[in-house]
Amino acid sequence: MTEMNLKIDTDKCIHCGLCIKDCMTGALEFDENKIPRVAQGGENRCMKCQHCLSVCPMGALSIFGKSPEDSEPVKEHNPDEILNLIKTRRSYRHYKKENLDPEIMAKLKDMLNWVPTGVNNHRLHFSFIDDIEVMNEFRDYTNKKLVKILSNPLSNGVAKKFGRYKKALLKGYDIVFRGAPHMVVVSSPVDAPCKDIDPVIALSYFELYAQSLGVATCWCGIAYGVLRFFPELCRQLEIPQTHKVSYVMLFGPADIKYARAPQPEPFTVVSVKKGNRKISFVDKVKRLIINAG
Repeated sequence: MTEMNLKIDTDKCIHCGLCIKDCMTGALEFDENKIPRVAQGGENRCMKCQHCLSVCPMGALSIFGKSPEDSEPVKEHNPDEILNLIKTRRSYRHYKKENLDPEIMAKLKDMLNWVPTGVNNHRLHFSFIDDIEVMNEFRDYTNKKLVKILSNPLSNGVAKKFGRYKKALLKGYDIVFRGAPHMVVVSSPVDAPCKDIDPVIALSYFELYAQSLGVATCWCGIAYGVLRFFPELCRQLEIPQTHKVSYVMLFGPADIKYARAPQPEPFTVVSVKKGNRKISFVDKVKRLIINAG
């Protein structure tokens, strides 16, 4: 066949055409016997999303050497439990000084293979610090360097960036890493179609799955800022030169337990109506500037 290695079990195929219908790139078509096949030029258009494999109700289609028998079946999920997980997730800043259970760590890493990315661009890079001793070394180096820089009157730029944390850092508080035993840093290729949003989506999935396993997490903007300032840390994290540091998440066993969800102020939610597309030239320019920023 082709590099796609599309195979159809003709005994199972019911000619429903769902694989063809759900292929957004039009890489598949029916042959004269109404059996799915690769369309002309389809191999070049294929995004390797495996929608065709996933949508086939009979498990008649395999592709790229992947068999439907090896895929997990779709299960029903309790929406109230999922909503409760969303409502009760918290950013933790108190951790036990111990490594996470290796089995749970392995589950967290493996889960990342299923996070969605724009155009199915599977080139995200995840750097894990999964040993508390490595984390402590990383923490000590970073905090000492920050204290040294913030104590230097010539480092006004960095001092201003971390100004609100300066006193805490100088007193020895781990204001950056919050005592977390672990950290994951996600980076994205600079030429990726959705390089800015893919990493955030990935960490969102990571956070919810982690908290479902009883693992505490924290989105860490300060650590993200530190990595941007100190290139040697990116080298230690083995972030490829072709990738941009995107964000950081701390995690580990929680040293605190939340009993209930908060009661947040609601965001603004609107229902869009028909029409309403007229806009002045000035407002159009303003909107373009805001969107670009």
